[in-house]
Amino acid sequence: MRWLAVLGLILALGGCAGGEIFTPVGTVSPRMSSDALIMDDGARLPLRAWLPAGQPRAVILALHGFNDYSNAFAVPAKLWLQRGIATYAYDQRGFGRAPDRGRWVGVKRLDTDLAEASRLLRARYPGVPLFVLGESMGGAVAITAVAGSAGAPRPVCDGIVLAAPAVWGRITMSVFERAGLWAGNALFPGMELTGRGLNVTPSDNMPMLRALSRDALVIKETRVDTIKGLVDLMDMALAAAPHIGKVPMLLLYGQHDEIVPHMPTHLFITDLTPAQRGESRIALYHHGYHMLLRDLDADIVIADIAAWIGDHQAALPSGADRRAGEGFAPKG
Repeated sequence: MRWLAVLGLILALGGCAGGEIFTPVGTVSPRMSSDALIMDDGARLPLRAWLPAGQPRAVILALHGFNDYSNAFAVPAKLWLQRGIATYAYDQRGFGRAPDRGRWVGVKRLDTDLAEASRLLRARYPGVPLFVLGESMGGAVAITAVAGSAGAPRPVCDGIVLAAPAVWGRITMSVFERAGLWAGNALFPGMELTGRGLNVTPSDNMPMLRALSRDALVIKETRVDTIKGLVDLMDMALAAAPHIGKVPMLLLYGQHDEIVPHMPTHLFITDLTPAQRGESRIALYHHGYHMLLRDLDADIVIADIAAWIGDHQAALPSGADRRAGEGFAPKG
C-alpha cells in the first residue's frame, strides 16, 4: 500500500465501487464573475485573477495540480503581470473551495469546465492570445481536453504550457502498482491516505512546502477512489500524445522530479506526431523538481514561459530547451 500513499501525495504539491461524482447535464449559460466561474450545470468554481492595467498582451488560463487549488499560481502570476500577461486560475472540481471537495468528478467534467472557461475568456479578450497552462494534474487535464480524449468540447486557445504534466499512466507502472491500485479501489475505495513518512521531495523550496502543509485548502488526506480517478486521467493523458494536433506546446520538466517519473514523460514526448513536435518546445531544468513554478529557481522557468508566449520560435532565455534537445526530447 506504500505506493498508493505516494500517489496520494504526488501531484499534490503535484472498477468496483468507484467514487466518481455524477454531475448533471448543463442547463444554464456559463458566465464569469469577479471571483467565480459559473459552469453549465450551475456549479460555482472559485476564480482568482492577476490583471495588468489596460489590455493584456496575452492571457494565461492556469490549471492547478492534484489536491492543490488556484492559489498555486500567486507567485508566477505576479511576475507575468510585470510583462503585461493576465493570469486566471480557478479551483477545479473536487479541490480548494470548488464543489465535491475530495471526490473525483471524472475527466469529461474537468475537460468541459476547461473548455467553458476558455470560451468565457476568449469572449472577454477577443483578439488577445490565450494560453492554457497546466501544472501536474492540470497538465493532464489540458492534454486530454485539447486532444478531445473524454468527448468533451475542446478548449479554444493559442497554445498550451505543460509544467511537469501528470502522464504516469498504467502502462508505465509495475504489475504490483497496478494490482495495488485495483485492490485498494475494489476493497477500500473510501479509505483516505496521506503522504506522511515518505521520502519524496516535490520541491527544493522548503518554506513554500511548509506553508502548503499549513494551508487548510490544500487536501492532505486522499480517498483511494480519487487516486484511481487520477490514474485514469494520467492513462488518458499519456495515450493522448498522438492526438493533440498542431497546437503550439511548451513542455517543462525538472531533472529532479520525484513525482512524475522520467520514463513516462519521455514516452509522451516520443509519441507526439512529427507535426506536433514541430509545434512543440521541450525544456529540461537540471536543478528543477516537480513544482517547477514554485522551486527555488522558479523565476527562470517563469521567465521562459513568458518568453515562449511572446515568441514560440525563439530559443528560451535559460537554454533549457537546448539541454532537452541533447538528452531528453526526441529529435525530428
